Amino acid sequence: MPPLLKTINVVKEYDLGDVKIQALRGVSVEVNKGEFLAIVGKSGSGKSTLMHIMGLLDTPTSGEVIMNEINVTNYKEKDLARIRNKEIGFVFQSFNLLPRTSALDNVILPLKYSDVPRNTWRKKAEDMLNMVDLGNRMNNKSNELSGGQKQRVAIARALVNEPSIIFADEPTGNLDSKTGREITDLFSRLNEQGKTIILVTHDEDLAKIAKRQIIIKDGLLNGE
Repeated sequence: MPPLLKTINVVKEYDLGDVKIQALRGVSVEVNKGEFLAIVGKSGSGKSTLMHIMGLLDTPTSGEVIMNEINVTNYKEKDLARIRNKEIGFVFQSFNLLPRTSALDNVILPLKYSDVPRNTWRKKAEDMLNMVDLGNRMNNKSNELSGGQKQRVAIARALVNEPSIIFADEPTGNLDSKTGREITDLFSRLNEQGKTIILVTHDEDLAKIAKRQIIIKDGLLNGE
């Protein structure tokens, strides 16, 4: 079976005045359907840049990105946005929820930009919140929720469009250790259900929950 997602010799350069910074220096990665992969690296290693390119939030300076056997490297932003909304779910350290909006409406939000029929939005969002054990808080505004509950809402939102891949960027970074363990257990459970998950972290202990780890340093993969 071909990989679900792969990068081929991806380079990413940034111009900072007269200085050119090479954030990625020829990175090739393959991710198979149903994998739980951790991309591990310190601050400045290039891991976030790699996530942004793999997640179609950014484009490489050179190299290729292949998703579902389709080369999307030179797609226009509107086409990338369409693929992101359909194929990719994101979970961020800072949750990125609308603060005075209910958990339910936060989860519904991606459906508004999808082809999913409007009359099914509420049921799909409720199902996702029940899946992450937040069925009893779905009408609470997100600023009324704890950090762990906010992250569960973010995970439900990432899942609601039934994406091919979930990217989790330092998902326990703003949580205490007990709540962090609950969130990592949830990711493990989702992977056991067949979800493809890519975890991006500087925390080598957190990375151990993934079934495969790759290490990025100075824009290069140096271990697997």
